[in-house]
Amino acid sequence: MAEQKDNRTIGLLGATGVGFGAIVGGGILALAGAAFSVTGPGAILAFGLNGAIAILTVLSFAELSTAFPESGGTYTFARKVLSVRSAFGVGWVVWFASIVAGVLYALGFGSFAGMALVSLVEAVVGPAPAWMTGRLLAVPLAMLATAGYTLALLRRQGGGGQWANAGKAVVFAVLLAGGFWALTRRAPADLGAAIRPFFPAGVSGLFTAMGYTFIALQGFDLIAAVAGEIRDPRRVIPRAMFLSEGIALAIYLPFLFILATVGVPGGTTITDLAARQPDALVAVSSRVFLGPFGYWLVIVAGILAMLSGLQANLLGASRVALTMSRDRTLPRWLDRVHPEKKTPYRSILATAAIIAVILLVVPNVAAAGAAASLIFLVTFSLAHLIAILARRRGGSDRPTFRVRWFPLIPVVGGMACLALAIFQGVKVPSAGLIGGGWLLVGGVLFIALFARRARVVDAAAEARDPGLVRLRGRSPLVLVPIANPANAVPMVMVASALAPPEVGRVLLLSVVSPPDAWQPGQVPPQLAAAQAVLRESLVASFSTGLHPEALTTVSSDPWGEIIRVARSYDCESLLIGFSQISEKQVYSQIEQLISSVECDVAILRAPVGWVLSDTRKVLVPLGGRGGHDELRARLLSSLHRFGKNEIEPVFLSVLSEEASEETARQVQRQLAKNAMEEVPGGYRVVVERSSQVSSTILRYASESDLTVLGVRRVDRRQKVFGRIALDVVQQTSGAVILISRRG
Repeated sequence: MAEQKDNRTIGLLGATGVGFGAIVGGGILALAGAAFSVTGPGAILAFGLNGAIAILTVLSFAELSTAFPESGGTYTFARKVLSVRSAFGVGWVVWFASIVAGVLYALGFGSFAGMALVSLVEAVVGPAPAWMTGRLLAVPLAMLATAGYTLALLRRQGGGGQWANAGKAVVFAVLLAGGFWALTRRAPADLGAAIRPFFPAGVSGLFTAMGYTFIALQGFDLIAAVAGEIRDPRRVIPRAMFLSEGIALAIYLPFLFILATVGVPGGTTITDLAARQPDALVAVSSRVFLGPFGYWLVIVAGILAMLSGLQANLLGASRVALTMSRDRTLPRWLDRVHPEKKTPYRSILATAAIIAVILLVVPNVAAAGAAASLIFLVTFSLAHLIAILARRRGGSDRPTFRVRWFPLIPVVGGMACLALAIFQGVKVPSAGLIGGGWLLVGGVLFIALFARRARVVDAAAEARDPGLVRLRGRSPLVLVPIANPANAVPMVMVASALAPPEVGRVLLLSVVSPPDAWQPGQVPPQLAAAQAVLRESLVASFSTGLHPEALTTVSSDPWGEIIRVARSYDCESLLIGFSQISEKQVYSQIEQLISSVECDVAILRAPVGWVLSDTRKVLVPLGGRGGHDELRARLLSSLHRFGKNEIEPVFLSVLSEEASEETARQVQRQLAKNAMEEVPGGYRVVVERSSQVSSTILRYASESDLTVLGVRRVDRRQKVFGRIALDVVQQTSGAVILISRRG
């Protein structure tokens, strides 16, 4: 679901700030020591190669984000091109990864701020107490930072953070300037000697360093996560992604060279120094060429970098949760937006609450951080695949950024991300276990709590936007058995509404009973009659601008033949038409049919002269367990798209006369929620108390152009007409569609 246009308040500077804030600072300060310790000066190349992989991934993200400029990032891409189930899995793990990244940055802030406080205490009063160097100080500081940015995000879109980015840029500029000044005071021969041997651990050390440090280049994806709030997204998003990643590399690579050359005390190497003090390497090295001033610059840079990283991940994670809730793949209450500030306050609070819980209850988040890195790599690899599928299936109606040398670049980028993810899983097995465990928990929650309504919302979205069906690589077929050409036009119109334009197909089926004997050179009367029916049906369809296909088969069992054709052609929907269902034999045969096929079934009873495009008032009686919600949503949204006039559905529920006011209010609220998810326009909700359910529904049906009812499910396989459905079909003169959901 796309955001409203007036919610787009983030410009190029703000969008670049989201990526810059997430990428620059935290990763290099935390991971440079680990990288140098395993591969020596080759860490510079490790960061450079990771940067190249990140740029390849930016290319695919930029194309997808301009094709689908909505919030949600990789989740949105998966929902557009794959399926709602796949999208949930992607969104669930991306939300978790962004939350864990937020936790890591919050704790990083607590650690750097704690180091600053300890240094100040030691300078003023003497040795600092032991509790100041552990979690007792770091966690409260992390909670304080999380609370502060949560309040900022609640107050306005973007949530600030520019001051931290600006301060961080200034600090790194000073560090780089000081480093370059120190470089000018060293002989070139000394600089060369400092970075030899370049690969003390060989190629394996290089790959190890790449696996450790790729997360330091992650953050551009958060720009895609907030795409729905970016002005002129098709122009701004690619620029912001490339700017943020380019600035990060422009800072990282020269800074790493400075650390490896002039940031090492005499008599040692960067490899030895990193092995002794990996966590404090940047601070220690900066002290070498800038003295205590350099040490404090790193402390300040660390504080600002962790704050900006926390803000960016909290912002991105909350927008993923918001988009998922709008698709009902997370609880619907998370999609509330503040009417004045336009901020998704519930998704922000929920995301912040999870960060706070992890900060309090998880003693060591290192494994979770490795799991977050693995998840990002897997989802980046998936994004490359989605970019290939989206391009081949038609992509956006207005593409503004396209990857060159397609599909070479997304293939190479996807394989590189996947290879690093596999390496991460082998190197840190607990990361794979955590990621898999979180996905398993999400799968159970999705099936138990979210799946039904998520499929309903997705079905309505497909019906409103047939481009979704094309992007998902589907070509739905609606099978329409025709025996009476007088019913052809209304039947084909309903079938065409069910079949998405351009990608969907309608197949008219005529079943011929075999003659007792074939006479050479003669056309059996049964075949002649069937050909006449198809000819008249096609002529009537073409005259209204509809273009179905036609099929004639021979069988002594027409009902069984319909089932066979539906299975053979893998039909998504079956549309059956009758002028009246009055004889028990007839509706018993239909009940057997709809219980036997593996597709959705719609049964149309249309009066003479009924035209779908003139339908305005649609009655939707609801009751029972909602087994047909998904098909009903697809049908109602399709009718809305197909009709010339605005469809006005009336969602009706009839309660017993003894039902309480509270029960009536609850039912009315539930009907309103269902209607809001199933129809794109206006609707009306009616709750009545009556002991005569059929007569109440019949009264509303007599005032409607069309009534949509579901058949009753006895069990998973057996479906029957209920008494109410038969009463409506037999006692009303308006059009009626009975629906039966597959399975």
